[in-house]
Amino acid sequence: MTSGGIKPGSIKRAVAASALFALTMFGGVASANPQPGQLNMTRGASTWSPEAYFLNNVALGVCVVIGILVFGAMFIAMFRFRKSRGAVAEKWSHNTTLEIVWTTIPVIILIVLAYLATGGLRTFADTTGSQMTVKVTGYQWKWRYDYVEYQGKAIEKVGFMSKLDRESDETRQLNSGLDPNAVKVGSENTYLLNVDKPLVVPVGTKIRFVITAGDVIHSWWVPALGWKMDAIPGIVNAAWTNITEPGTYRGQCAELCGQDHGFMPIVVQALPKAEFEKWLAEQEAAATPPPAQPAAPAPASTAAAPKTAAVDAPVSQGHQG
Repeated sequence: MTSGGIKPGSIKRAVAASALFALTMFGGVASANPQPGQLNMTRGASTWSPEAYFLNNVALGVCVVIGILVFGAMFIAMFRFRKSRGAVAEKWSHNTTLEIVWTTIPVIILIVLAYLATGGLRTFADTTGSQMTVKVTGYQWKWRYDYVEYQGKAIEKVGFMSKLDRESDETRQLNSGLDPNAVKVGSENTYLLNVDKPLVVPVGTKIRFVITAGDVIHSWWVPALGWKMDAIPGIVNAAWTNITEPGTYRGQCAELCGQDHGFMPIVVQALPKAEFEKWLAEQEAAATPPPAQPAAPAPASTAAAPKTAAVDAPVSQGHQG
């Protein structure tokens, strides 16, 4: 082989390096909330989110393997069998066996991916057995949450608007002079990612979300839950989650909805059941007006009513003729 060729050892090392990079991407441990520099999807913090994580890794793995094989074969053909080395192209144009192989293998791959994806979508669409229902309504540029029922009991008058927190809103203003890196909750930078009122939910509970919008199309997306769902005016979409770990999970509107689209974050605060039930009871008590006090009876009058004098009307005397 001339010096211009590719040595077999170099090819093996390149393939091994590519495979190692792919495994690093697939196998990296990701926290529930996305982090700066994170390459792969988050594993999430719900019972269903690992399903999306697994499907993503399988599909991406298939794409990486196909890419390595196709581009590897292409570069080998381009450099090892180039004209400057005296390579002469073959004259045949068809190979039935090869054509059957490169048609059958992709079909099998697509069938397997379709089977896995269909199973994931089927379980995701099944909201039966939900223990709690929350209505989510998107507006420009905020969210409204209404608690509908919990453990089979209707919830009355517990709902609120959730919008960008004041600190982020003041910092984002033109010429505010405020530092976005200084907007923090604890050690976490929450610039444009925090709200004034988070959605509070319990862990270990299957929660059904009914999602719609009041003006334009929005999309409710919290990566830790493993899904996003469009909020469309006049249409109610349903989804569910069952969060496994207490914590604060952040998201954003994922559908371009106007000038402040980038300023309508989502915050889900997952609490242990006992803490959530205490919070819910406080919200219901605050929303229930106090019972009306009965009116005090009017005091009886002690003064005697004055008597009315009878006045006899005078009788007209007529003239006798």
